[in-house]
Amino acid sequence: MLDTHVIETGPNPRTTVIVLHGLGADGYDFVPICGELDLSAIGPVRYVFPHAPQRPVTINNGYVMRAWYDILVTDLVRREDEAGLRESQQLINELIDSERARGVPAERIVVMGFSQGCALTLMTALRYPERLGGAIGMSGYLPLAATTAAERSPANADLPIFLAHGTQDPIVVLPRGTASRDALVALGHKVEWHDYPMPHSVCAEEIQHINAWLLKQLG
Repeated sequence: MLDTHVIETGPNPRTTVIVLHGLGADGYDFVPICGELDLSAIGPVRYVFPHAPQRPVTINNGYVMRAWYDILVTDLVRREDEAGLRESQQLINELIDSERARGVPAERIVVMGFSQGCALTLMTALRYPERLGGAIGMSGYLPLAATTAAERSPANADLPIFLAHGTQDPIVVLPRGTASRDALVALGHKVEWHDYPMPHSVCAEEIQHINAWLLKQLG
């Protein structure tokens, strides 16, 4: 199991949000941002912030850092670290399984991620065998896109998805995000899309939109 940081907003939560950080960060990275969410209308929430494994990252000269998978080329998708992606997918599956074992129904578990965490969010949520509450992707993209249709779980074939992206993102460029959105819509997913005049980051308006989407999906 991954090492995690956990915050509960009240006793006996029946809703879980699993938050996946980006390359080189750790689970604490999104604690302040989730602290700005107000989901009190749906009751206590458990936020699970896992720390990605340490691994060498090719585009960073092999420097070892927290990463959900290796990044081999700057365009992100021409050569993908399929083994690393699938390894981390299994780790997130185990986190979801653990939350279910604690009494949280799968349909009240949302996976949310930024950048690399977004890629892993989409990969994992679409393939998870039980219906989840939704997926939130920020400033990321759909990995292993060519295999998604064949590997999707029937339970999550119409999973609701929230995607947000910065129009000035130099790391995961906007066309990478819009292509992922279009691929998901073509597969039949209801995607709520937002873009913002920002670089590879998160903004206040985005947090407000995520808050509203979570209340709509889980309320």
